[in-house]
Parts: sequence; structure tokens; C-alpha cells
Amino acid sequence: MKNKTILKMLIGLAFIALNLFILTASAQVTSQERLKAIEERLRNLSVTVPGLNQPVQLSMSGASAQEFLRALAQANNLNINIDPQLNFKVYTNFRNETAMNVILFIAKEYDLDINLIGSIMSVTKVQTPKPAVVPKDFRVNYNASNEYLGFELNNDTLSQVAKKISQLSQKNVVVPVGLMGKKVSGFIAAAPFEVALEKLAYANELKMNKTNDGVFIFQALGEGEELYVNGDQATAVKRSNKPAAGQGASNFNLSGRKDNQGNRTVNVDALNTPILDLIKSASNEVGANYFIYSDIKGTVSTKLNGIGYDTFLTALLQGTEYTFKKDGGVYLIGDRKLEGLRTNRIVQLQHRSLDTIQMMIPAEWKKGVEIKEFREQNTILLSGASPQVNEIENYIKQIDRVVPMVLIEVTLVDVRKGKTVKTGISAGVSDSVKTGGTILPGIDYTFGANSINNFLSKLGRNGSVNLGRVTPNFYVKLSALENNNNVDIRSVPKLSTLNGHSANLSIGSSRFYSQKTQNVIPSLNAQTVVTEQFTEVNANLEIDIKPVVSGDDQVTLNIKVNISDFIGNPPLNAPPPKSTSKFSSIIRAKNEDMIVLGGLERTESSENGSGVPILSRIPILKWLFSSREKSNNKVVTLVFIKPTILY
Repeated sequence: MKNKTILKMLIGLAFIALNLFILTASAQVTSQERLKAIEERLRNLSVTVPGLNQPVQLSMSGASAQEFLRALAQANNLNINIDPQLNFKVYTNFRNETAMNVILFIAKEYDLDINLIGSIMSVTKVQTPKPAVVPKDFRVNYNASNEYLGFELNNDTLSQVAKKISQLSQKNVVVPVGLMGKKVSGFIAAAPFEVALEKLAYANELKMNKTNDGVFIFQALGEGEELYVNGDQATAVKRSNKPAAGQGASNFNLSGRKDNQGNRTVNVDALNTPILDLIKSASNEVGANYFIYSDIKGTVSTKLNGIGYDTFLTALLQGTEYTFKKDGGVYLIGDRKLEGLRTNRIVQLQHRSLDTIQMMIPAEWKKGVEIKEFREQNTILLSGASPQVNEIENYIKQIDRVVPMVLIEVTLVDVRKGKTVKTGISAGVSDSVKTGGTILPGIDYTFGANSINNFLSKLGRNGSVNLGRVTPNFYVKLSALENNNNVDIRSVPKLSTLNGHSANLSIGSSRFYSQKTQNVIPSLNAQTVVTEQFTEVNANLEIDIKPVVSGDDQVTLNIKVNISDFIGNPPLNAPPPKSTSKFSSIIRAKNEDMIVLGGLERTESSENGSGVPILSRIPILKWLFSSREKSNNKVVTLVFIKPTILY
């Protein structure tokens, strides 16, 4: 292998030496022919221009060719046109020599050519032929079965490399004119075709792009661009920008690439970078058409990888006074209030009413957005910047859900157990009292005057006792009663309410008692004014229930119960006695489960009596000279609650 390499090198050197010898010999022959042709032209011209045969006295030390030929033309009245590209220095001293010989000497020494147009001599530099370039052999291999490319390059011309790659692979690889003479180096044993070209470009500070028609193009890096290995461990190009004067120490790197779906994405790493610079750089990177309506102010710091252009603009302008809108493939960017960037949106509510919607929208979101209500259609009109309108619309749609309705069945059971004992003897005079009453199951009998006189006459038949007779309108009432109560009272109200709202129930009765007020108005004739006022007293059954439905069909009930009732008969013109029971509780139950709240127990006791003073308090005698009524009642209230969720 080494011997072959040495042999190739020797052959190449010999070939180069032969070319140099041929070129040298050819150059000598060409120079002699050129000088003979110039001499012949000057001799023919000297017939009409005698100044060529006149002697010249010139001495130059470091004068330019332009100055030397101009001095010769002035001294011998010659017409000489000098090529501006002649920039050599002349060091000569001519004494009594003709101008023709001086010109031939200068043409030979400095490789000049002289052409004649009439009597005008045009002096130009002789164009030296370039030596033939021997193409350098370099190794490129291509496997058509798996489209793998390999190469071994060492300071080779990019245009020749691209030509050979195209010939082997039958794929178009294009090199711009500005990169034709670019020298490249690199080695890859075998890699997929596109990967190999990318790595060749990366190794030589170039970038490679593939057009939509399948052509691979090498390109030079643009201003501010540099190569790097991105987060996906792939070679990529990023744009490194330095801050403008007066913007502080901010800089950013921005690059783009295609994702798996072929969409262009950007990678951004910025610190205190003007928003406008980021917009311009990202737009150029992804090839987006944009139009900026107003001056974009402000800076931002961010680090994003593989983000889409629309998402990038949304995140960049979020929280600023600016927004964007895409219209016909063009991104319109500017102040949110500008015409063309505002958005109008109609939001139709499906399940909620307009009453509380505006209160539920955060105040920060509503800044710069006008909200109008159409109650007839249950619709909201939003007008403002597109990002804010979209955010509010999405929020409304999230809370616009069916609100569960809860049917609450409340069953109230009052178990009342009581005993009332009424005893006593009462007597009086009345025109309308008749003998009669009940003896069983209790004694409640009234004796008229005739009955009493008959009874007294029977007692006086034996003549030993004579009690006399009573007045015709006299009566005696004898009472000995005992009542036992065992009563069940059932109430089944049904309440319906929306989730989170209270349902109230109130059932009761009212009583009135009289209040008299006596006022004395002083005057010459004092007047007394009596005012009577009736005051209302209520005894109600009040229930307040607030249901809250959770996601697993559990219902939390906040319950408040207030039960009040009248006790017995009040004294004349006195407020009626009243008992009250209250309780509040928070319970949780499954849908359609029954809950029992019991133990609301109360005891009602009352004792009333009337009789003859002093005698009504003496034992044994009080049963003859008084009338008494005593009652004891025990009331137990049970509450059954059943919630049912209705959608």
C-alpha cells in the first residue's frame, strides 16, 4: 500500500515538472515573437512620427511606470495611452538613445504589449497564461442499496467534491458561485446520504439545506449565525445576537429546525432581550410573513426548545400591551387596541344565566375587553384583544355546566304524650243553666236549682236536718276529669333548590293578645284616653337546608331547624306561653339515602286554679272551695331527610 502511494506521488511530480518545462519553453517563444511584432509596429510608425527616432535624455529613480511613459511622451511629442493597471517602479538612466529603443526595452523588461491605433500607442500588461490545474484525486464512495455516503477529503475544492457526489449518487448537490473555490476537509466511513452532507457542512463551517424538490444546497453562514449541536444531539444553526447600543448587556441565541411532522420550530435562549428583536429573528428563522403595526417595546428573558411559531408569539406577548393575528398567512403584530387586531366573539350560554357570569370573570382578564349582555338570548358579546377574548371564552365554557337540582323530602313526626287532670266544684247563679253533663268516662256534671232543692228536700224528710232551699237560678258544677293524649303528627314537605342554594320552609300559627294603655291628658277638665293594641305572637316550624353536590353523587346538607309551639291557654290579655327548639347540623349522604335526625324532645307543664280565698288553700276543704286544672305533655320530634339529585 505504501509503495503504491509513493509511486503515485512520483508520477504526479514528474507530470508537474513536465508541464512547467513546456510552459517555460512556450513562454520564451511567445516573448520573442511579441518583441519582434512590437519592433515592426514601431518602425512602421516612425515613418509618420519622427519623435520615435529622436534621442532621449531620461533619468528615473523609483518613478512609477505612469510617470516614466508620460515624461517620454512629452519629451518626444509622442501619443501614448497608459493602462491604469501598470503600477511598477522604473529605475533607468538613458542618454542619447532613441525613443523607439527605450520603448522596446521597457516592453521586454516589464512584459508590456504595445498596440497601435493611428499614431496612438496603447501600452498594456501582457496577460500571462495560467498553468493548467491538475485535478486532485480524492475518495468518495456511495452505496446505492442503502443510500450510504462516505468520503475522505483533505483541503479539496467543494465544487469538485459536490460534482463527484452528484455523479455517484445521481442526486443533485448544488454549490453557490461564492463557494466554488471553498476548500473542504472531512472523513466519514459511511453514513446516510443527508446525514453525511450535514456533517461535511458542519465540519467546514457551512450549512446544508434540502429544498422541497429534493436538491441539496451548501450555503455560507449568515451574519450572526453559528453552528452548534442542539438538544436533540443534531447539528443545527443558531443566531447569536449582540445588544444594540444603549440596550444593556442582553443577548440571545435563536435557531430553528423541523419537527417530525415537518413543521418549523424555534429554540430560544434570551436574557433581557428586546421583544422586537426576538420577533424578527424568529420570523426570519421559520420563514413567516409578518407586519408590525406599532413600536414593540419591552424586554424578556426566556429559554424555549422546539416550540411552534404561533405558540412562541403567544408566550412572548402574553401579559404585554401587544398581540398578534394571522390573516391570509401574514402575522399582524401590534398594540391590542389597534384596528384589525381586535376580535369580536359571541358566547352563547347553554346551562347558566347571565346574572353571575361577569362577577366570576377575574378583573385582570376584563381589562381592555368590553363585555355586553343580551339577556333575551342569554348571550355575552366580547370585544378586545384576541388572546384575552380567547381566554375569557374558554373560561366561560368551562364554568357553563349543568347545575344539579336537589329534591329534598323532609318528613317531620311529632310524638305527643300528655295528661290533663281537671277537678273542682263551682257554684253560681245563672238564668240559662240546665241540669245535665257527663258521668263516664269522667265527671263533668252541672246541677240546676230544681235538682238541688229536690236533693235537699230528701235530706230533710226525717225532720232532723233542714237545709232549706236555694234560689231558682242557682247551679252547682262538679268536675273530675282526666285526659290522656298520645298523638302522632306527620308533615311531609318537599323542597327543591339548585346546588349551593338554600331552600326554606316555614309553617306556623299566630296569636294576638291585647295591651291597653291609659293616658291622662291634663287640662281644665282632665281627660283619660285608653288605647288598646293587639300584639302578634308567632309559633312556626322553620327549616333551612343548603345542599352541596360533590362529584361522586354525595350531597352535603347544611341544616337548620327552628320549632316553636304554643303551650296551654294564656291568661286574659297576657302573651301566650311558647316553647322553642333549635338545632343546626352539617351532614353528608349519598344520593337518595334517608337520614334521621331525632331526639328533639321537650316537656310542657302547666297548672291553673281558682277558688275562695283562704279556703281554697286549706287541705281537704280546697277540693270543695276551688277548681283546678293540671297538665303535663311530652313532645318528641323526629326529622327524616332524603336528598335526590336531579340533572
